[in-house]
Amino acid sequence: MAVQIPKSKPLTIKPSYSYPSEKMAVVTRLVKDRAVVIFSKSSCCICHSIKTLICSFGANPTVYELDERPDGQQIEKELIALGCTPCVPAVLIGQELVGGSNEIMSLHLKGMLVPMLIKERAIWL
Repeated sequence: MAVQIPKSKPLTIKPSYSYPSEKMAVVTRLVKDRAVVIFSKSSCCICHSIKTLICSFGANPTVYELDERPDGQQIEKELIALGCTPCVPAVLIGQELVGGSNEIMSLHLKGMLVPMLIKERAIWL
């Protein structure tokens, strides 16, 4: 039985009237050409759980620890402007903002996370 990925798309990191590209410059540059990106903080246990979950499927996400980066506060501001509250963990799959821990866990429990990862070639089966 094939799992259907929802037709409604998550928020995409593209310039818009509300969020011009110059306000998202750092996030846009960091997610470019990456299948899975996780913005995290090294001291956040929820972030650790989300990273562990995604890695458990065989994905190798690009992880940015905001508390270890000099531009971490700028990235936090950009994530908040994109609608991430709280700003970590923030998961992008295929350069689309999927959301935080609640959204990732919901997708996982519905059996929709793995198909998304496969579609973006983050994992192979």
